[in-house]
Amino acid sequence: MPATKSSNQESFVFKYTLSATAAVVAETVTYPLDLTKTRLQIQGEIAHHAHSSITSSSSSSSPHRGMVATAAGIVREEGFLKLWQGVTPALYRHVVYTGCRMSMYEFLREKVFKKNKDGTFSLWKAILSGMLAGGAGQFIASPTDLVKVRLQMEGRRKLEGLPVRVRNTVHAFQEIVTESGLRGLWRGWIPNVQRAALVNLGDLATYDTAKHLILLKTSLKDNYVTHTLASACSGLVAALMGTPADVVKTRIMNQPTHNGRGLLYSGSIDCLVKTVRQEGFLALYKGLLPIWTRMAPWSLVFWLSYEEVRKLSGTSSF
Repeated sequence: MPATKSSNQESFVFKYTLSATAAVVAETVTYPLDLTKTRLQIQGEIAHHAHSSITSSSSSSSPHRGMVATAAGIVREEGFLKLWQGVTPALYRHVVYTGCRMSMYEFLREKVFKKNKDGTFSLWKAILSGMLAGGAGQFIASPTDLVKVRLQMEGRRKLEGLPVRVRNTVHAFQEIVTESGLRGLWRGWIPNVQRAALVNLGDLATYDTAKHLILLKTSLKDNYVTHTLASACSGLVAALMGTPADVVKTRIMNQPTHNGRGLLYSGSIDCLVKTVRQEGFLALYKGLLPIWTRMAPWSLVFWLSYEEVRKLSGTSSF
């Protein structure tokens, strides 16, 4: 028995390590789309108009662009490698966030809500578990998201003639703590957690439900074909559910501050209302295409890798 227990422990560590590695690979490959998404979400924001008088070129250098034009503009105006600006805290985030959300979801599914007698997991249980797991994981990883957003916008600020706020990941953490204290690292955590809850409602709950429905209603086996179909469903639903909260999160995190207080928005509801009032409802879906374009391959790589890791480690499929 002790040998079995040790084997299971090693299997868990092996599974977690490879799962985190798969998340890091997926994040690195698809990161330029995340940067593009962030830039798209800032377009039209009050902050842009507030700073437009600072430099006469600001309005002309920051036209409203689509996804491809925004990405091309970053490469042309800032350099190809700037597509990965802010990737370091993003990788930190996924190591923490992915491990937390996956572990907590399975704990809730197996120990708290529990599966039905036929082995299925009720949709309402999957939704609640996904939201709780995603929200908790994101709360823990929220400081890395704040730093990532700050770094992602530095190239744009430089082109607009604005002073550099942060030079690198460590400097970003230091500046935030110096300005607002440790609590400042969780600025924007509410829309961040809201977004993660909605994304994981779409990702975890959809993947879990879609996969078992496919196995139950079709002749497909529990293999990469089923995992691919389920991940395609989860990526689309997650993008649709999470984009509005992601826009709000990005704008709150990117806004200028004074004494730790945001100068543009008092909170997520205020940001939501002002965005819709000044730019229209569809502004909440700015960045949807790059979010989905990024989330689809990210989900595919992650879920295929995660399922394969579970198989290799002797653990049952998700």
